[in-house]
Amino acid sequence: MALRVCGRLLRDGAVLSRLAAPEDRASRLLAAGRATCGRGGAAGCIFTPACFITSEAFLNRLIKGKAAEEDGALYRLPASVPPDSGEQMSLLLRHPDQPDNPKVLKVAVIGAPNAGKSTLSNQLLGIKVFAVSKKVHTTRSRAMGVLTEDDTQIILLDTPGLTSVSKVKRHQLEKSLLTDPWNTVKEADLMVVLVDVSDRWMCSRLDFEVLKCLAQHPDIPAILVLNKVDKVKAKDRLLSITAELTCGVVNGRRMRVKPAIKPPWAERREEKDFSESPADDDGTEGPADSAGGHRGSDGPDSALSREQLKALSSQRGWPLFKDIFMLSAVDREDVETLKKYFMAGAKPGPWQYHSEVLTDQSPEEVLSNTIREKLLEYLPQEVPYSMTQSIELWQDGENSELDIWVKLYAKKDTHMRMVIGTAGQMVARIAQEASEDLTRVFLREVKLKLTVKLRK
Repeated sequence: MALRVCGRLLRDGAVLSRLAAPEDRASRLLAAGRATCGRGGAAGCIFTPACFITSEAFLNRLIKGKAAEEDGALYRLPASVPPDSGEQMSLLLRHPDQPDNPKVLKVAVIGAPNAGKSTLSNQLLGIKVFAVSKKVHTTRSRAMGVLTEDDTQIILLDTPGLTSVSKVKRHQLEKSLLTDPWNTVKEADLMVVLVDVSDRWMCSRLDFEVLKCLAQHPDIPAILVLNKVDKVKAKDRLLSITAELTCGVVNGRRMRVKPAIKPPWAERREEKDFSESPADDDGTEGPADSAGGHRGSDGPDSALSREQLKALSSQRGWPLFKDIFMLSAVDREDVETLKKYFMAGAKPGPWQYHSEVLTDQSPEEVLSNTIREKLLEYLPQEVPYSMTQSIELWQDGENSELDIWVKLYAKKDTHMRMVIGTAGQMVARIAQEASEDLTRVFLREVKLKLTVKLRK
C-alpha cells in the first residue's frame, strides 16, 4: 500500500514539475499527497512532501555556504573576518561561488590624506574593517574590501592619502604611502576621487598629487565625490566648488553655474585666503614643492614630462570626471546612492573572490590597525605614530571567546605614561573600545588585554 501511494505521488509530482511554477508545484503536491492518503480512509493523516522539509533556501545554503534564498532575493549572512589566519587565507584562495550572470567592478578610492576614504569604504561595506581617525595617514598601506550582493561583486581598494616624496622623507614615513596608491590605480576599473569640502584649503583646488595621478591614467574612468557636505553651511558654495574642481566640465558637457553676486570686499577676502594657503605638516604641499620633490626618474609621476607637470601646477581641477556626488560618508542613505551607482556600473565578468570574503587583511592586521586607530584617536601629536605593537597571545578562551594579549612599546617614558593614563584608565579605554570593534568584525566575543612597555 505504501509503495503504491509513493508511486502515485511521484508520478503526479513528475507531471506537475513539468507544467507548474515552483510555488504551484509545492501547493499541488501537498494537495495530491493528502488526497492520496484520504483514499485509504486514513482520517486525519497529513502528508508533507519533501520539498517543504528540504526547501530551496536550505539547499542553497548547503551549496553556497552563507548564501540563501529569501523572498525571491539572494540573502547573505553578515560578512566577517575569520579570527584564524589560516582560515582567512583558505577563504581568500577558495574558488569563487559564481552566480549565473556574474558582474564585477574594481573601485580605487583615492584622495588627499584625511579626506574620509576609509570611512566611505567602511560605510559601503556595511561593517568597519578599515581604521579611521581624525589624524592624517591613518591608512598606511593598500587594503581591499569586497562587497557582494545578488550577482554583483564590488572590490573596494582603500588607499593611503596621496603624498609626495619630500614629505615621506621629511617625516620618515613608510614607502607604502608613496607607492601603494599609484600601484592600486593601475588595476582599477573606476577611480573615486574624494575631496573634503569642509576644508577651505582643499576644496578650492584638487590636490596636486591627485591631479598627477589622474593625468597619468586618463583612460581610467573617474568620478568626483565631495565629502563632508553636511559641514558646509552655505550649500550654494557646493556648486562653485564643483565648477572649480571639474574645470566646469562634467562627462564632456560644460556646466552652467550662475554665480552669486558678491560685494567687492568678499572677493578680496577670498583672494587673500587662497594666497595664504598653508603648507604645514598636516596639509598638502603646494604644486611647486611637490613637483620639485618628484623629479627623480623613480618617482610615481616619472611618466609625466616637465611640461605636463608645469601645466598641472596651474590647473585647479580635472575636466574628465564622468559624474559628481555630494555626500557625507557617515550618512548611510547618502552612501547608498553611490553604492547603487557602483552596482549599476558593474560589468559582466567572473567574480574574483568567494562571496564570504570581506577583506584581504589578515586577522592580525585587523587587530593591529584597530589598536592603532584608538592610539591615534586618544594620544596627542607624534605619540601614536611612534608606538609599535607585539602580539603575545592569541587563543580560544574557555567560553568560546577569543583571548588576545598585545604589548605596546613606547619610544619615551613620557609617552608610556600617556598611554597608560591616570590609574591605567587610558589603556583600559583603548582596550575596551578595540575589543568592541573586533567583536563586530570577527562575529565573536574578543577579550583584549594591552600592556605598555618602554622600548629600549
